[in-house]
Formats: sequence, structure tokens, C-alpha cells
Amino acid sequence: MPQESEVEEAMGMSRHRPWVRLTHWLIALSVVVLIFSGVTILMAHPRLYWGNAGNGLITPLLEIPLGPNSHATAWSPRTPFFGVGGPDTADRLAEPWNQNGWARSLHFLAAWLFLVGLLSYLSIGLLTDHARRVLMPQRRELRRENLWRDIRAHLHLPMPAAKPGPPYSILQKLAYSGVAFVALPLMFLTGISMSPAITASYPLLPDIFGGTQSARTIHFFTFSFVALFLLVHLVMIVLTGPARQLRAMVRGN
Repeated sequence: MPQESEVEEAMGMSRHRPWVRLTHWLIALSVVVLIFSGVTILMAHPRLYWGNAGNGLITPLLEIPLGPNSHATAWSPRTPFFGVGGPDTADRLAEPWNQNGWARSLHFLAAWLFLVGLLSYLSIGLLTDHARRVLMPQRRELRRENLWRDIRAHLHLPMPAAKPGPPYSILQKLAYSGVAFVALPLMFLTGISMSPAITASYPLLPDIFGGTQSARTIHFFTFSFVALFLLVHLVMIVLTGPARQLRAMVRGN
């Protein structure tokens, strides 16, 4: 027999299941906390590297203009540890801003709440076939004309009020499935790959991403993608009826 959600979708009724609403708010809350604390952590050293090593004496892959430590820093003359071609040491001539201990603790705590929400959502979604039926794009939906039609609909203003919940358009499916199945798991895995307490027990983790600093760089770009998704998601909610969308995600109808 068809499940209740399938009957509702066949009748044109939109509804978020209780477990979807619960995990949605848990993930959303933890992601907001992770973004807030993560930006504070990044401000202490707003430079990205590739490999295992990264510090102020190494040329960064990317320098981000964020916080008081982003400007050029003066150093004393370098002193080699083991001779020419080896690592150098130097004294920093300006006191660095490093008031982020609270942010690191908060970030680590929020990461486990995030993991609970994400694992719950993915597990239930796969077991109930919600992921395949609701989130995964079908081959016929990926036709060029269908994609272009949906893009034009999203660019047309003012946007009509949208029914909350499934069925979703092809752009929604691509965004939601990409975030749920790729970006969020990758953000968590690269995050724990920077934790000394975890990598001491699982040293293979940072090696998967090419080193601790490589994991940090991937973590930053994945976080940036999730933050951009969150911004666009909120804009679309505002444009398509915020009261109705919020009510649906709280009450389910």
C-alpha cells in the first residue's frame, strides 16, 4: 500500500513529516552556531594552505581579508632550523589577535549536535525512501528544457506564493540533495580531520584530504557553499511567502 506521504503528494497536498521538521531545525540551529563560531576561529589566522603545514612564514594558497590578523604582519629576520632549504623560525613583531578559545569549544560542541541531526535525517530518509522519492532528481527532470524552465521561473519577479514541502522543482532537488548528501557530510569530515584529539586515534582522516591544512581549506570552501545555500534559501522563503513556509516547517501543514 502507498505510504501516507505518497497519498498526500498524489492529492496535491504539501506537508513536512515530523522527523523532517525536527531534524531540519536541529541542523539549522547547529549550522548557524557553526558559522558564527567558525568565522571567529578563522579570524585568528585567515590564511589557507595545502598539505600538512601552514603558518605565517609559509606563502598561503589564499589569504582572506577578515579580522585584525588579515593585514600584512612584520617578522624579525628568519633563522633556519636545520640549514638552507629547511624550516625557518622568526619572531612576530606585532601582538596577534587570538581571542577565540570560546569559539573553538562552541564549534566542537555544535559539531556533535550537527552530526546527530544529519545522521538522523540521512538514516530515516534512506530507510523510508524519502530521499529517493522527494530529494533525488529523476532522469527525466534533468532534461535541458526542464532545467531552463525552472531557472526562468526562479528569475521571474515577483515570485508566486509557493506551497511548502514536496514535491520540489528540479533546482530545489539539486540544491537540497547536494547539501544533504555531499556538502554537509564533507563539512563534518573535514572538520574532524583538523581535531588533534580525533586524528590521534584516526590518523588516516587528514591523509584522505591531502593533509590537515588541505582539510582546512576544503572545510572553508564547503562552509562557504553551505552559507551561500542558507542565504539563498532564506531569500527564497521571503519571496514565496515566509509566514506560510515557516508555519509549515513548524506545524507541518
